Amino acid sequence: MVLDVNSGSVHVVDEAAFVLIPLLEKTAEGRGDEAAFISKAMSLKDEHDELSSLDDDEIKELASEIFTLYKEGDLYTEDVYKPYIDEFSKRQTVVKALCLHVAHDCNLSCRYCFAGEGEYHGERGLMSLETGKKALDFLVENSGSRRNLEVDFFGGEPLLNWEVVKELVKYGRSIEKEHNKNFRFTLTTNGVLLNDEVLDFVNKEMGNIVLSVDGRKEIHDKMRPTRSGAGSYDVIIPKFIKTAESRGQMNYYVRGTYTRYNTDFAKDVLSLADLGFKQISVEPVVADPKEDYALREEDIDTLCKQYDILAKEMLKREDEGRGFNFFHFMIDLEGGPCVYKRLSGCGSGTEYLAVTPSGELYPCHQFVGEESFLLGNVDEGITNKELCEKFKKCNVYEKKECGDCFAKFYCSGGCAANSFHFSKDINGSYETGCKLQRKRVECALMLQAARNEREESNTL
Repeated sequence: MVLDVNSGSVHVVDEAAFVLIPLLEKTAEGRGDEAAFISKAMSLKDEHDELSSLDDDEIKELASEIFTLYKEGDLYTEDVYKPYIDEFSKRQTVVKALCLHVAHDCNLSCRYCFAGEGEYHGERGLMSLETGKKALDFLVENSGSRRNLEVDFFGGEPLLNWEVVKELVKYGRSIEKEHNKNFRFTLTTNGVLLNDEVLDFVNKEMGNIVLSVDGRKEIHDKMRPTRSGAGSYDVIIPKFIKTAESRGQMNYYVRGTYTRYNTDFAKDVLSLADLGFKQISVEPVVADPKEDYALREEDIDTLCKQYDILAKEMLKREDEGRGFNFFHFMIDLEGGPCVYKRLSGCGSGTEYLAVTPSGELYPCHQFVGEESFLLGNVDEGITNKELCEKFKKCNVYEKKECGDCFAKFYCSGGCAANSFHFSKDINGSYETGCKLQRKRVECALMLQAARNEREESNTL
């Protein structure tokens, strides 16, 4: 496979074309002269086994086809957006989404929790209805002409503050028409307190629900015990299965985290698929290297092989009529990488903000509790304008390590919080995350190419 990074064009080619395509870049005269490129291709016939089996006419035809792709803007295209990044960074932004921390408290004691069992480096607490209403008002007031707004009820465990969640949804619905807005609510839960009343309300009012489970029972219970040390798997799985089925296997995710204790995480993904879940996300832990569960450099090869195993098994299951979606393998190849995302990054600190129970504003949930990243509060709005401007300029073009990365426009430079925590710079990088991201993109491209080939063969 050949990916043209700037245009997003993906080409499935034979071995001979795979040899010649890099030649087009290396041959200066070839980039502007078709005859020169063909001549150079012909001269390499005896140097590569992939070309030696072709006759002269076949090599000429292949080289000509490759050159045509270049001329038509599908190979070695220029990045036409990079010159505008400075101007784009000065744009007037609007807030599109809030992560409402309605509970800085939790009924589980997950070992890898970046929020410290829901406390976020502070005290336990629940968001009041008054603060929540101010947060929604802040979102409306700072959303400009944007109509569709996102609100995620987050924690800790948000179901510990369920009555406030319900009242905030009711309040949001009551102000939509007046301000020409449409709220899309999401709930992220560990499932311990999930019941029929909650499920009925979520199915009626919320566009998405994220269900936290790490995969196999032994893995989940090891990393996500209750405060007493008991496992939580048997408590939540029946509820999660019911939730997925009640939503028609759409508009939800079972979302897990893999650590050094399950570097064979493909088994965890497949265990969730075997339970009937169709929307699955299992992501690598991001942790202090000193932690025993933290991923290490020597784990990378093993983890990459797991993504290969998973991708191949997904194709097999699709052929058998029991396919499922894996969040990190979902790529739309029709339009190429999103232009806005390559310029704006994830939008944290500008278009997406987190709100604490006391009403403080942070760039995202992973910065909550770090005072140097405090942006303001729901009463006064964003007061740290300088920090906000820094986040405006947080994008793939500002990250030196992204320069030669083929996957840069699919991750938009990666997570600013991870970059900061590992490099002390929001425009830095998290090397382990980058390596795994490249592998996920590679597998995603393979899956799409394989599906396209299958569709084409089925139409013949």
